Amino acid sequence: MPPAEPHAHAALVLAAGGSSRLGYAKQALRRDGKTLLRRTVRLALHTRPARCLVALGARAPDLAPLLDGLPAEIVHNPRWRDGMGSSLDCLRRALPEGPPVSHSLILGCDQPALDEAHLAALLAASRCTPDQAAVSTYGGTRGLPVVVPQGLWAAHPLQGDRGLRDMLAAARGQWVAVPRPDLAHDLDTPADVDAAVRRGWIGPPA
Repeated sequence: MPPAEPHAHAALVLAAGGSSRLGYAKQALRRDGKTLLRRTVRLALHTRPARCLVALGARAPDLAPLLDGLPAEIVHNPRWRDGMGSSLDCLRRALPEGPPVSHSLILGCDQPALDEAHLAALLAASRCTPDQAAVSTYGGTRGLPVVVPQGLWAAHPLQGDRGLRDMLAAARGQWVAVPRPDLAHDLDTPADVDAAVRRGWIGPPA
């Protein structure tokens, strides 16, 4: 297989979770008339990735049709109950099946404030520091979305809900921060959803 072109990236969308604290699929909540799942994948595609892979698990038969017509590859995660790390592992193992990439843009679909400008800023930061991860920072923490060089996470263990967090901690400063405070507002609980509705980020749950 030929080497990856410098800065060629894959977009990896994490959407396999069961939304257990909500009781319904947060992936199907809507912003501007689009489900958050479809909106997030469209944002990822706007970055012009070499590939766009989407991890689905819980409610996959209901969620997969939301991506009809988009050039995204669905990767089924049968271990989705094990946490985000299992989805990252599934996506990472699927990458060698296609054209080589030098970086992965990893994002979730439960940050309704996410926009194309922030993804562009992450990718620009990764181009300036190609051997380091470009990491979103908010609320005093590091989190999604991130852009990770393939060499940084090629062999790192990924399991549970701490796979990405532990990987960044192990990187020992091999990352650059891209601040975006409003990304701290994700959608894990009914209170989170109510707050996002009040801010006008999403419509009320159906």
